[in-house]
Amino acid sequence: MRKFLLTLPLLFLTSSLADEGMWQPHQLPALNDRLMELGLEIDPENLSSLDKFPMNAVVSLGGCSASFVSPSGLVVTNHHCVYGSIQYNSSPDNNLLVDGFLARNMEDEVRAAPGSRVYVTEEVTDVTDRARAGVTDDMSGIARYQTIENNRKAIIADCESTGMHRCGVSSFHQGLEYFLIKRLEIRDVRLVYVPATSIGKYGGDIDNWQWPRHTGDFGFYRAYVDQNGMPADYSEDNVPYQSDSFLEISRSGVESGDFVMGVGYPGSTNRYRTVSEIENQFNWFYPNARQMREDIVSIINENTEPGSQARLAYENTLASLNNYAKNYQSMVESYQNSDFIDRQRQFELDLSTWINSDDERSERYSRSVLQLDALIEENQESRERNLVSSYMSYATLPTTAQRLYRLAIERQKPDAEREPGYQERDMRRFTQSMQSISRRYDETVDKAILSYMLGHYADLPEQHRSQSLDAFYQIGTTFNQSQVNGIIDDSYSRSALADEATRLAWIESSVEEFQASDDPFIQYAVASHAERMALELAGKELSGQFQQSRPQYMEAVIAYNRSLGQPIYADANSSLRVTFGKVQGNEPRDGLVNLPFTTLEGILGKDTGLDPFNAPQKQLDLIRAGQYGAYELDSIGSVPVNFLADLDITGGNSGTAAMNSKAQLVGLLFDGVYESIIGDWDFDQSKNRAIAVDSRYMLWVMEYMDNASNLLEEMTIVD
Repeated sequence: MRKFLLTLPLLFLTSSLADEGMWQPHQLPALNDRLMELGLEIDPENLSSLDKFPMNAVVSLGGCSASFVSPSGLVVTNHHCVYGSIQYNSSPDNNLLVDGFLARNMEDEVRAAPGSRVYVTEEVTDVTDRARAGVTDDMSGIARYQTIENNRKAIIADCESTGMHRCGVSSFHQGLEYFLIKRLEIRDVRLVYVPATSIGKYGGDIDNWQWPRHTGDFGFYRAYVDQNGMPADYSEDNVPYQSDSFLEISRSGVESGDFVMGVGYPGSTNRYRTVSEIENQFNWFYPNARQMREDIVSIINENTEPGSQARLAYENTLASLNNYAKNYQSMVESYQNSDFIDRQRQFELDLSTWINSDDERSERYSRSVLQLDALIEENQESRERNLVSSYMSYATLPTTAQRLYRLAIERQKPDAEREPGYQERDMRRFTQSMQSISRRYDETVDKAILSYMLGHYADLPEQHRSQSLDAFYQIGTTFNQSQVNGIIDDSYSRSALADEATRLAWIESSVEEFQASDDPFIQYAVASHAERMALELAGKELSGQFQQSRPQYMEAVIAYNRSLGQPIYADANSSLRVTFGKVQGNEPRDGLVNLPFTTLEGILGKDTGLDPFNAPQKQLDLIRAGQYGAYELDSIGSVPVNFLADLDITGGNSGTAAMNSKAQLVGLLFDGVYESIIGDWDFDQSKNRAIAVDSRYMLWVMEYMDNASNLLEEMTIVD
């Protein structure tokens, strides 16, 4: 039986409220009046219950959202959410990225990429007291961090004792609350159907974050379990998972002005960050991270031929790099053209005035605000090193060696004392990550990325350099690119980590075997381990201090907002959330009006025959013939392809079910308009819009383009 906490902690609502917020399900009954006003026809209490329709039909893929659309484990999500599995199953002779894929029956369904999962949320429970047990105000940062971490591990271990679940303890309101999230972990996931990329990714990176859009961003998985209905690794004997409920697919969809809600697992937002953090993110991090992403994209493209096995190996990486490079650039542009920072400065000034206007409030909150500001400044001092370190991970072999050696170190400890990611609960996923390298690695590309990143590393201030890295690559006060490249070439030629069997063998190896290895990347992993651990320890000390100051700051923010009658919702953190609003266009700037729907004819208008505007000829012929079938929307005189809604979304909402007033599927969220990019940080009701692929276009493609009659018959399609 699924359970959910039905209290409403730290929530104050008024009857007049903008439809901002990614709401926890247990908060929705308090929004009853607004939901009814917008047009919801089902009982809002159902939206707070994980064991009732429609919440038990919505699942997570661990980075994307998805939904069951048949009782036999059929899952619909975005094309780009299954892209890694399409790439994994592609080869130059069988390029599913180009051709698409349809299993005509269950026997033809193919295994998704290693590590693919379907997570069904079953319980969400407030464990704040358990998570913070033993924490005191006079603790050091590392002691506080470790106490909370140990508490979380104990809670998770107890939750996962069945062997069927993946559990996590998530922080809400920046550590003010902790919730245990218990999810059934389905490990046998198979690819069922995806349209060709010329449909599923029509418009490509050019159209990313743009409107109008004409992208058929949808695809299907199926979840499998053993014959007893329990999660299991892949086996030919496994059977489709029988979901408690599933979403009906609406053939009539939505009209302009209709109620719509998005139910899914948004990744993360930063709605409560300080001015200092916002300025650092938009003025420093986004520009620098964007440039690194674009440079790595260029490196991959320059070192691989289109359609080659090497290029196929990096297609998923390229999609991610390009997506966020454009996101970061657009973030900066949106920030510069908005009054966001001015409003945030005013908010902090008003908050400070409110705190200091009352002695009790000043005593309670003033010190915490000052401490938080000091910690943020300290954290930003190492921003250059942290950025370089994070992008260094795109060099696969050195990173793999470090992960494998860390595993050997951690396995010397009792399981409960190991770092997250290296516990026994993580070993299946760890092994699969080692296996997946075989389809996502090319030596020439890997060496070029490493060379590029070492050039950035050499530019770091001396206090942020690593003695072991300097020694291994012979980097001194000057950077000799030719010499470094020679060391890289020699290291790759003598390393066996590109071989899958070798990587898997290292998983079981001892610390002594690592220390005796003559593999150069293993040698470096051993030599640099102490330095990496020292940095990690310093990071934990800082994190522990943040764990004291951020919750106290958030307590002040919440109390201040409550005094103003403002709605309070937690930042997104990959937990199940609901956002709601209406289908509507917008007027993002003077003289520009965005209509809420795009049509099949818009595909004709954009098509050039060249990627990414290269719709299949069959599709173009059908559109010219006016072949709309049962999917025409009379008000626009065509089949709607994509639509806009004023839903509050962020990354991780990809694949989120867009539901109508009866909780029927009317589309899948897959993107936002340019003006929504800054939505991770700020929400503007008049401009922010989510983009969804319309259910009518999905059904049209399935019927007329790919003849997916087996899936159309399996799903329940309603008018």
